Amino acid sequence: MQTTKVGIREFRENLSNYLESKTPVAITRHGATIGIYVPTKPKPSEADLDALRVAGEKMQALIAAAGTTEDAIMADFKKLRRERRIQKL
Repeated sequence: MQTTKVGIREFRENLSNYLESKTPVAITRHGATIGIYVPTKPKPSEADLDALRVAGEKMQALIAAAGTTEDAIMADFKKLRRERRIQKL
């Protein structure tokens, strides 16, 4: 599956174009991938769904290997967002 890499600013600025795209988009910040947008319409192929399942399984394995959980990652993320909001004030 071919993926387009774009910076987060470009992704935001051209969101409507990427939403219409049939190609997955890897969103980067300072060169590091922070997320992947996978369009689901039109209906994804079976190969795309399989690739997404494999990616999900790999992510679960990485989380387990790090000795953490999805809930712990989300709690850390929310804490960091709160701290950043307080710093901006």
